[in-house]
Amino acid sequence: MTGFLTIFQREIARFFKVLVQTVVTPFISSFLYLLIFGVSLGEQMAAHQGVSYIAFLIPGLMMMGLINNSFQNSSSSIVSSKFSGDLEDLRVAPVTDREIIWAMSLGALVRGSIVALITYTVGSVFMYYQRGEWLAIAHPFVTLFFIIIAGLIFGMIGISVAFWARTFDQLSAFSAFILLPLTYLGGVFLSIEHLHPFWQAVSKANPLLYLINGLRYGILGVSDVNVWTAAVISILGFVFFYAGAHFSLKRGSFQRW
Repeated sequence: MTGFLTIFQREIARFFKVLVQTVVTPFISSFLYLLIFGVSLGEQMAAHQGVSYIAFLIPGLMMMGLINNSFQNSSSSIVSSKFSGDLEDLRVAPVTDREIIWAMSLGALVRGSIVALITYTVGSVFMYYQRGEWLAIAHPFVTLFFIIIAGLIFGMIGISVAFWARTFDQLSAFSAFILLPLTYLGGVFLSIEHLHPFWQAVSKANPLLYLINGLRYGILGVSDVNVWTAAVISILGFVFFYAGAHFSLKRGSFQRW
């Protein structure tokens, strides 16, 4: 337990040292997305299931910020430790693989949740400015469930990818060529009902669609997919990537770059 708390506290302290990256950058990103898509283009977009476009957009941006920052937190922690040689010390430290995974994943969840909260706050201000009402949360427990499980999943994905990565370029390639396209095809900016049937089928094979729509249901009460289906797929994803993180710690590289 001591090892778990030590790693968890280190993860929290690490991202609080770079508050510009943790807080300011997500604030600016959320502001720009909402200004361009929510305000400038939102008036031209039709309401979805009785929900205004800016309200539809906010949960998608929250989930996008959550998964990106959760992934970046755990992966950058491991990669920077590889670069400095500190990761080799973790192999001989009296901590179990389970403690390492949970400590890093929870640290990633905390950072991702902060970003999601910032996005929600900025989005609510924009919505009040545009619609004259604050964004209420329809189902708080559903919202909390999808925030927690998404943050943990992508914290574990970050662990898995970082232990196998041999260079910074490999880590960047995963974000650019896998994570980013899946995010955009997951219904962040547009309901899949507006897509061509072929792209609807492609989107339904995208696990991020279920996380994004699960959070959207929690906040707005509307979704492109059944919320129970989204919950089951999310839980299966959690189990799969938890096992993947365990495998990566057993077979991945702790060596200094």
